[in-house]
Amino acid sequence: MPKFSGVFRKFLFSYILILIIPSIAGYMSYRTSIAVTQSISIENNVTQLQKSQEILERRMAEVESFTRQLALNQDLSVLLNESVVDQKTNVFGIWKISRDIKAYSQTNDFLKHFFIYFTNFNVLVTPGNAYFRPEHYYEASHYNNLSFDDWKKKILDKTHSSEIMPLSPFVTGGTQTSVITYMQSLPLDSFSDSSPATVVTIIDEKTINSVLSGLRNESGSWMYISDAQGHTISLQGITQPEIEQLSVDPKFDKASVSQFYKDDLVIKIRSKTTGWVYSTGIPRHVLMENANKIKYITWSVTGAALLIGLLVGYLLSYRNTLPITRLLQVMKEHFGKEAALARNEYDFIQGNISNILMNSKHLESELKRQLPLIRDAFYKRLIAGEFQTREEIMSAAAQAGTGVSFNSGYTGILQINGYSDMESVEILNELSAARLILKQIVIEDESRVLVHMTDLGSDRMVLLFTSGDPEAGEEVNKDDVEQLVNRLVNLAFGEYRITITAGLSDPFTSVMEVSRSYEQARQALENAIYMNKKGIVWLGDTRIESNTYYYPIDLELRLISTIRAGDEEEAKRIVRSMIAHNTENRELSMEMKHQFIGELKGTLLKLLDQKAIMESSSFEKIKNRIIAIGTSESIEIISQEINGIIADMCGLITSKKNDAHSRTVKQINEFIAARYADPDLNLYRIAEHVERPEKYISQLYKEVTGTNLSDHLEKVRMDHAASLLKRNQYNVDEIASHVGYNSSHSFRRAFKRVMGVSPSSFRQSVEE
Repeated sequence: MPKFSGVFRKFLFSYILILIIPSIAGYMSYRTSIAVTQSISIENNVTQLQKSQEILERRMAEVESFTRQLALNQDLSVLLNESVVDQKTNVFGIWKISRDIKAYSQTNDFLKHFFIYFTNFNVLVTPGNAYFRPEHYYEASHYNNLSFDDWKKKILDKTHSSEIMPLSPFVTGGTQTSVITYMQSLPLDSFSDSSPATVVTIIDEKTINSVLSGLRNESGSWMYISDAQGHTISLQGITQPEIEQLSVDPKFDKASVSQFYKDDLVIKIRSKTTGWVYSTGIPRHVLMENANKIKYITWSVTGAALLIGLLVGYLLSYRNTLPITRLLQVMKEHFGKEAALARNEYDFIQGNISNILMNSKHLESELKRQLPLIRDAFYKRLIAGEFQTREEIMSAAAQAGTGVSFNSGYTGILQINGYSDMESVEILNELSAARLILKQIVIEDESRVLVHMTDLGSDRMVLLFTSGDPEAGEEVNKDDVEQLVNRLVNLAFGEYRITITAGLSDPFTSVMEVSRSYEQARQALENAIYMNKKGIVWLGDTRIESNTYYYPIDLELRLISTIRAGDEEEAKRIVRSMIAHNTENRELSMEMKHQFIGELKGTLLKLLDQKAIMESSSFEKIKNRIIAIGTSESIEIISQEINGIIADMCGLITSKKNDAHSRTVKQINEFIAARYADPDLNLYRIAEHVERPEKYISQLYKEVTGTNLSDHLEKVRMDHAASLLKRNQYNVDEIASHVGYNSSHSFRRAFKRVMGVSPSSFRQSVEE
């Protein structure tokens, strides 16, 4: 960074602070997400354990339901009540029961291994088979910890009511396993020491574990189920000694639903139906698997974002301090190096900008103070006819703050009567006071007519009567003007004893006719003074009998300047106005008429020295047409011929101007094509190059091309940007710099406004 590195450091510190604040918020959010993830994981595992409990209890209920269905079996009831006669067994009945219960073992995996023991027959019936000697069954399937006698005594010869024997080692078909045993005596209301029959369902631990498989995964989790007395029903992923160690450890809270024990989350719930306790252990790394993913992603993204943010902050600091540095250099050159070194950069800029604003406000107040003088000067120039074009009038009106935008109206001149000695200070003061009174009366009047006023000497005022709402296209009503002036005359005399004579013109239909309208009002006032009339006098109410024609020098000069400007309609209007004035308001003799027409011909001949006309092939033709105008012809024919000559002259001048305009526009386009990449290229630089005023070239370019100059510059830049995007050699920020934009954001907005799509979308569409 050049000299003002302190500004760069301040900017960079601000960007770093902006990065730190969201980073802290992100860390807090990360900690919250970890806690929420852990809580959700615990909740999900508790829910899963509850679902597994519901499934296991439902399956055990199916086993209990099975025994109740057997209790209702008629064939089984017959066998239960049948007595052994001569040691004969009801083989058919036993075979039928064996066949009937076979379907249960095929449809329910919890009933794959069960048998019914009939005490009266000493027969043990399994699905599809019968053992007339129980020891034969014992040889194939028996508990490792029970002898035959113990097994018979504990299970077969004892009454059971929905009794479950805890997990025990068991051998069936030579295969070692562990089982739980469900026992129910038949009939269900057996209460003696022995019962007619006993249903014994042997449920393999593997079958139970398959139901509870959703609780475990391959990452070290375990599951344990115990009955109300603490006897083991099922366990997976953990050994019995480990369970016993867990139960006696004082650090383990047996009443807590979820807790961390060593490196496992232990969740424990108790069944309200059976009293069984369901426990599961989930290693911490499994529980926090999703949280760890969030952790890694968060730190990776945060680290990358911080690095990118620091780089972007550095670049933005450099970029944003460049304008400030340039501004400081400019101010240092104008306000002195010592002042810049005496304060920090921002105080230095603030102080100087404050001075600039104060000076600007002082200048603004001075302009406002002089505004009435400027406005008065504008009105005087307007009635004197010093403006050449309507555009010039509008521009001057805007600078004077008059709001002149009318196209029609009337002009009036007020004469304050009763004062003859204009050299007396007292009289001049009285006249000044009288003018102020008249102005105040006009301002306070609530008429729809808008009045513009200016002084004309010590005892006269000029009033322009226009529509109150010119934008609505309202015409000024003659009666409204007359009523307003009458109120002014009567109020001035009634309240202040000021007598007034007012001369009013015919209506004007263009702001360019104000000067002519002023001349008419002056003529009406002069006629009224000559005839010693008071009050209001309209020009139409007078007819001047004169042996001279009306063709003032200022009107001739305006006609010449209008034709030189190529304004055909305004030139025709001026000629039409002069002819009407000489034919309608004056009675000219034939000789005066010939001289008036001769003056018009002379004016047209003066215009032949225009370069556009002299270099034209129509020069001789136009010259001969002017000379050939006959003064003895009717005024209508003469007017038509003059209008035709004016049209030809203005056509040649306009064509010449258009050629010059085209050359200027071409020069502008060439300059833009060569300098479009300069970010400082603006209307001022273009106007400086073509040596024309800014407002002039802006209007000229719009008139010739139909496009705003700023829009054309933007379009040229966007076309070059589109070409660079198609080449795919630069990124968007680099392209913005190549086409004259200091800000890539401004470039993106301009590109989308002109092209309809963003730069990135445009490049993507080209690549596709």
